[in-house]
Amino acid sequence: MTKMRVLAIPLVAALLATAGCGVFSDGDASSDAPLERTELRIGVGSPLDTAPLRVAVAEGKFTAAGLAVTLVDVPADQAIGKLSAGEIDLAFASDVSIFRAAAAGTALQLQGEAYTAGRNTMALVTLPGSEYSEPTLKKSPKIAVNMLDDVGVLVARSVLGTAGVDVNKIQFKQNPFDRMPQALQAGEVDAAWMVEPYITRAEKELGASILADGARGATLDFPMSSYVSTGAFGQGNARALAVFRKVLGEAQVRAADSATVRDALPSFSDIDRTTASLISLGTYPVSLNGIRLQRVADLMHNSGMIGARLDVQSMVPRS
Repeated sequence: MTKMRVLAIPLVAALLATAGCGVFSDGDASSDAPLERTELRIGVGSPLDTAPLRVAVAEGKFTAAGLAVTLVDVPADQAIGKLSAGEIDLAFASDVSIFRAAAAGTALQLQGEAYTAGRNTMALVTLPGSEYSEPTLKKSPKIAVNMLDDVGVLVARSVLGTAGVDVNKIQFKQNPFDRMPQALQAGEVDAAWMVEPYITRAEKELGASILADGARGATLDFPMSSYVSTGAFGQGNARALAVFRKVLGEAQVRAADSATVRDALPSFSDIDRTTASLISLGTYPVSLNGIRLQRVADLMHNSGMIGARLDVQSMVPRS
């Protein structure tokens, strides 16, 4: 399958020309007032989503700005819990898990968007010879997702529902991404919701094909993940976090050149250079936009994943 790559450099340049150097920063990071703290512990997950942050840390960009950043590998399902327990200062997490926690009463403050889905960066995948060759061929499809009640469930419901499948009849089966091919081979599931690099690996190693691109319709250019702090930490460390957002934003700008990400991935993940050159990449937002993120919360509300409508703008730091 031919991979599509889109470079957003001209758009990014235009954004910077109109936004100045305050990328991701709602506060005055250039203030003479000292930072409330000079060290940040940041929980990280998906290498693809967090690539710009990891590169910036490795290149000393945060250190140069006065912040010593320590990256802590945290399983996706533990990120918000470790944040609330004070084990990390900022957490990388899916937007769905962030908004689910916020809707349940956890006081959180967004500190930057990490990643937005692009074409074939997330998809429903099947193996050769599968009888499930069209989304509507099964009335009650069994779909593998890495976590229940997270972005995979939300996206699968959206894509299959748009195609005409009764979303209440979809059977979700939890499987780690690296076990999904085995679940497909064993017939435990009809399709698997995968993200990169697992999609490319399944295509290379098993001849897998994409049943449905997950980044279309209501989930076109869908916000996938963000960096978040507790509300109290955000209020008490506004200047330090403004610096974090500024450096992160500059890193996201550089990541608009996909070569920056592809070249760096093998240095901090198990993604080899060949796979890195083939994977489909999404985009790395250069600003924190509550309106854009509201799409996720509203889709969650409309699908019944959360009860009352969540006001995402209230989670964005004030200038």
